[in-house]
Amino acid sequence: MTTASARHILVNTEEKCNQLKSQIEGGEDFAKLAAEVSACPSGKEGGSLGRFRPGMMVPEFDQVVFNEAVGVVHGPVKTQFGYHLIEITDRQD
Repeated sequence: MTTASARHILVNTEEKCNQLKSQIEGGEDFAKLAAEVSACPSGKEGGSLGRFRPGMMVPEFDQVVFNEAVGVVHGPVKTQFGYHLIEITDRQD
């Protein structure tokens, strides 16, 4: 069974999500930004969602986490909760 660990930042607009992505690409610390601006309680842990399996997150989230490159910041990814930046920190089959 494939599992992954990821961290994310949740905001309410695509514009804010893109702005944060630019900041991270420019060297800002993902965990620090998550703690400052994420609307998800996981922000307190730097956006960490721990380890999970397919089906434990919303489909849009799973699609990225289980199919895209590890160690890269992906997004904006729109879900019913808002807009996410997702960094896959690990994935194991």
